[in-house]
Amino acid sequence: MAKLIALTPCADLLPLTHGEITVTEVVPDRLISVAPNAGQNKAVSALLQTQVGGGLSAVNRRSGPVTWFGHGTWLVAADVTLDGLAATTDQSDAWAVVAISGAGVGNVLARLVPVDLRGGVFKKNHVAKTMLGHLSVTIVRASADTFEILVMRSMAQTLVHDLDVAMRSVAVR
Repeated sequence: MAKLIALTPCADLLPLTHGEITVTEVVPDRLISVAPNAGQNKAVSALLQTQVGGGLSAVNRRSGPVTWFGHGTWLVAADVTLDGLAATTDQSDAWAVVAISGAGVGNVLARLVPVDLRGGVFKKNHVAKTMLGHLSVTIVRASADTFEILVMRSMAQTLVHDLDVAMRSVAVR
């Protein structure tokens, strides 16, 4: 009988370092999609605040482990119980999450992302649903020189490749 081995989306691809920039895989224990039922945003936000320390964030923002994910949907990086107040779906195996960090990370992302990610505009806990090269991604500023990038699991290798090429380009300058 064959033995199955669970692998993360970026297994054997990361970590990756060029110059001062490093890409590492982030492996959340759980990713739960939360779409509150009509009129239940406040109740869902209050439950999330109690359970995970962050309520429903504003559009294009993150609040603790709760990230706005578009059109009345949030992605929660924790197990939650919302007592029928929202539609929830376990997305843990659907997404690859990487962190890219280091001095000059903005120069790498500027080559790939059509959004102004400079610190004065795109601040900590800001979220953008955008493109990275030809990939649809969600980008979150985690700190001054760290971004988290979420992409569909099937696109993990392409994401790492695109970041690698941009990182090499910046490193040789």
